Amino acid sequence: MPYKNFEEYNIKVTEEVKQKFESIIEDLGEDVNREGIVKTPERAAKAMQFLTQGYHQDPAEILKGAMFKEGYDDMVIVKDIELYSLCEHHMLPFFGKAHIAYIPDGQIVGLSKLPRIVDVFARRLQVQERLTHDILECINDTLKPKGVAVVIEASHMCMMMRGVQKQNSVTTTSGFRGQFEKIETRTEFLRLITADLG
Repeated sequence: MPYKNFEEYNIKVTEEVKQKFESIIEDLGEDVNREGIVKTPERAAKAMQFLTQGYHQDPAEILKGAMFKEGYDDMVIVKDIELYSLCEHHMLPFFGKAHIAYIPDGQIVGLSKLPRIVDVFARRLQVQERLTHDILECINDTLKPKGVAVVIEASHMCMMMRGVQKQNSVTTTSGFRGQFEKIETRTEFLRLITADLG
């Protein structure tokens, strides 16, 4: 289905996931009947549905719904797109920014659609490397531009709260197709996303 703001919850799924959270909380040694915890399993079940809503949305349809014929053929950049996702290894959050550019080939897309497809792919259990690839290939395959570039910079709670516990580490991933595989185009894009335009 196309993108929509997820506010509805499947009653059956909510109840099943709620019961699982009750068991997890109990197994960890907490009293599920304690006042502050009683509603936690249901809240957690709804939160997980919200954070994984991307499984039920079609990013290609989002782009197709806002594609327009246009002769513009220079670089289009949307940078500093906030993203929040869940690491598929520990189900802990990772968060940061995505920077997307494309060079149109007869078609442009509504600018809000690029952040929306970031959200669709981020609202799934992910690794940053695949998230970068998914966004890149969706734009490339659907819009068919002359080139696409995606860079993601993110901090991972699985590295910050546990494991190596490195609070200041940032992971950067990138992908390039078409004209962005040329060093001069790629360099221009990287310069523009790091420039202080304010």
